[in-house]
Amino acid sequence: MKQINVALVGIGNCASALVQGVQHYSRTEEQTVPGLLHRDLAGYTPADIRFVAAIDIDARKVGQDLSKAIYSPPNCSFEIEKEVPPAGVPVVMGQVLDGVSDHTQNYAEDERIVLSREQEAAESDIVDLLRTSGADILVNYLPVGSEAATGFYARCALQAGVGMVNCIPVFIASSQEWEQRFRQAGLPIIGDDIKSQVGATILHRALVDLFRLRGVNIDRTYQLNVGGNTDFLNMLNKNRLASKKVSKSEAVQARFTNRLPKNKLHVGPSDYVPWLHDNKVAFMRVEGKGFGGAPIDIELRLNVEDSPNSAGVVIDAIRCCKAALDRQIGGALDAASAFFCKHPPQQYGDEEARDRLESFLAGDLKN
Repeated sequence: MKQINVALVGIGNCASALVQGVQHYSRTEEQTVPGLLHRDLAGYTPADIRFVAAIDIDARKVGQDLSKAIYSPPNCSFEIEKEVPPAGVPVVMGQVLDGVSDHTQNYAEDERIVLSREQEAAESDIVDLLRTSGADILVNYLPVGSEAATGFYARCALQAGVGMVNCIPVFIASSQEWEQRFRQAGLPIIGDDIKSQVGATILHRALVDLFRLRGVNIDRTYQLNVGGNTDFLNMLNKNRLASKKVSKSEAVQARFTNRLPKNKLHVGPSDYVPWLHDNKVAFMRVEGKGFGGAPIDIELRLNVEDSPNSAGVVIDAIRCCKAALDRQIGGALDAASAFFCKHPPQQYGDEEARDRLESFLAGDLKN
């Protein structure tokens, strides 16, 4: 039986939406289903995904079966499924490193991470877990700004011989040094920073493309985001946002023929509003000049459930990563990374990225 064994690092809202989504889509036999580009991708369906290992540092999740941990506080993800069957996979204690921002401890217990008192795992423990669980792919769902922790788990993946999908804006796939290490190990990596299905970044890129294709010069633009999940709480610490701002800004800048000056483009999180829970509200404004210098501007408001918005993309990324493993392709997967992520090794327009991804899936493009 064809199967993709997945290990998860960080059992937060995004992991919850992913696990629930796999359960939800595993029950359908329809070839075209809402929310997924492909029911069958490279010979794999969502029903072929198995979660075999789970790692976290929150006391309310460590020791719990994954099927229970995904609903534990501070998770507040939109419920795709009221419950999922027991996974038989206990959440194990990982390493804390920089996976928690100190300021979050000033908030209510149901909003913040509560550190487990379990002894932190050694690197050898995580490597052994990945090997003994039979994991094919490690999915990184750590909080934004977890530079040291992401590097730690990337090393573990390399030692254990598993591929990686890096869902956060810590630069691994787009780092020449890290990419070379995965390439030399013959292991695929997709990254960095997952681009949601219809999220603020891809919508902002589409607006820039619209202006550019219609001959309108853009003078300045911004994107502001607010939400109420732990991701937005974590991002109140501006010191953790350096790579996030680079990732989101570069994803938009890549659509300009001539880059906007830094003081004319602002892309970044704005604030944490607890009662929004997993709902994300994005505000965008694009200002430009059209025929004869006449001003044109667009203001747009996007309202989405944040975690499910990326889960379908990750389901596809997991299957692409497994296809690369099957074909013994190592290193960053350029086409998949460009289509699925904000900060890939190589930026392409979204339509071109999708065409290249389809060519990769058909075997016409190596990576």
